[in-house]
Amino acid sequence: MTKKDARLLHLGILGCGPISQIAHFDAAKKARNVELTAICDLADDLRERMAVLHQPRAAYRDYEAMLADGRVEAVLIGVADQFHVPLALQALQAGKHVLVEKPLGVTIEECEALRDALEKGRSGSPSPSVRSPGFSRPEPPTNPTTSEGERPPPPLVLQIGNNRRFDPGIAFARKFVQEEMGELLSFKAWYWDSLYRYTMTDNLQAIPLISEAARKPAGNPKADRRRYFMLTHASHLVDTARWLGGELLSVRARLRNRFEAYCWFVEVEFAQGALGHLDLTIPARGDFEEGFQIQGEHGSVKGQVFLPWYHKSSVVECFSTKDRQYRRPLGEDAHTYKLQLEQFADRILHGDRQHGANLDDGVAAIRALVAIARSIERGERVTLAEVTGGV
Repeated sequence: MTKKDARLLHLGILGCGPISQIAHFDAAKKARNVELTAICDLADDLRERMAVLHQPRAAYRDYEAMLADGRVEAVLIGVADQFHVPLALQALQAGKHVLVEKPLGVTIEECEALRDALEKGRSGSPSPSVRSPGFSRPEPPTNPTTSEGERPPPPLVLQIGNNRRFDPGIAFARKFVQEEMGELLSFKAWYWDSLYRYTMTDNLQAIPLISEAARKPAGNPKADRRRYFMLTHASHLVDTARWLGGELLSVRARLRNRFEAYCWFVEVEFAQGALGHLDLTIPARGDFEEGFQIQGEHGSVKGQVFLPWYHKSSVVECFSTKDRQYRRPLGEDAHTYKLQLEQFADRILHGDRQHGANLDDGVAAIRALVAIARSIERGERVTLAEVTGGV
């Protein structure tokens, strides 16, 4: 059983669909510094079943009612991509911190509008504890007094659920790249989603409950497989590239679609001058494969990443020319959904540095995805700064 901290972040989860059932409810219950205070979903049957199973303090049909609950300090948004931005904005305006599933949104313009709104809300605050009227936050629930010397809580926090950042192996690789590698020469990464993924995951996960009353976006976003794969899977690949390799300046992409399979090869120009190559293949004939290779001035990194549902750390080896040795972490706790939620809570409760993707990261990621799409359409290299629209 998880030993909980004295001070807990009181969390409300919006959406009782598959991602919450498989990842977020479990993460909230296991996180050392989080209480699952409320859940919310329009589907009565789904919400009632999840309330019985996970025992939150409250279960709401109406999102505004959950946002009005003074016990709820932060909201986790686990619904369709098309709803992310407006629901995140609504939560921020209600004074709640937000952890929103990736990607941040589906167009550059809506993501930038969200960033502008949050910055405008913050700019009216003379101190972290005072906010402009549009972003005023209710007082948190009664908890033990903050210990002397502890940092004050930050302004409203928005974090995007790029959970790969919390894989212990990837975190180890980033530290090595930042502190020991020196200049980067090259970065390669790949994400091959298996044709047999659901055979694997069905054996790992409880079968998610589905409701006909669940709210869905207009049309069927999953019907456009090319766009769906980019938003769902390439968003992981792009964030890993930025997290380990730095900012992306431009891309030149090619796409091949045969026998209902898609393969993107993306040539990347990094801001610091390294060459990059990204490979997204869905579905691959074989096992799920995700990984990266980095060559730098004073060493190299190799990483093999597993499906997150195994809760197994990636296998990462970092070689240093300083001592001519390979280093490999164990990473025994690799529940990345739990770890990202704990760090989100630590940021809010104790003012810790944010390791999760922030709004700037979210905007940069959607810019990269749009640039890849435009490069394929035009058959030429595309600069991220110039693109507009959606994937």
